[in-house]
Amino acid sequence: MNFLAHIYLSGENEDTIIGNFMADGIKGRKYENYPIDVQIGILLHREIDTFTDSHPIVKQSTKRLHNNYSHYSGVIVDILYDHFLAKNWMNYSTVTLDVYIQNFYEILRRKFDLLPTRVKRFVPYMISDNWLLSYSHIEGIQKVLNGMNSRTQNRSQMNLATVELEQYYTEFEMEFTLFFNELIDFSSKKLNQLVKEKHGL
Repeated sequence: MNFLAHIYLSGENEDTIIGNFMADGIKGRKYENYPIDVQIGILLHREIDTFTDSHPIVKQSTKRLHNNYSHYSGVIVDILYDHFLAKNWMNYSTVTLDVYIQNFYEILRRKFDLLPTRVKRFVPYMISDNWLLSYSHIEGIQKVLNGMNSRTQNRSQMNLATVELEQYYTEFEMEFTLFFNELIDFSSKKLNQLVKEKHGL
């Protein structure tokens, strides 16, 4: 669910950005059915997820939520981290967040036919409700968590996680900042490696 981070870490190639964005909807080796640069985005997404899930700082954030949300804690941390990326966007980009997001929505419109069916279903709502920009406010994160909780038939209770976000706001933000600096470096190196491998450079 951390769409903003995955988009940001994809570099400048539009197909790679789309691949990274839609990667959760592509299982196994089905990524091989897509153009090379889309494949790169999908594989980069998987590498980012593996790096994130095993990182000690992320585990520290997740542990804070585990008693209340069990195995949903990782999903919640992804969403909270996207909040801090959106909130502190100008630390990471010279392009304002609203302009960056509108540019991404334009890419989505141009590349819509590449998207898997499941992703095609939610993209119009993502654009019309401007999900990505809403991440910068706790109210927007609350709406995302409400939606995620509904999809679990209210079993996850994820909608309550803004309580912990506000209670441990400083800690979560500090952990995000430390982790994201490492993730930027990792993703940049991994992207370069994938481009060389896939394009035979």
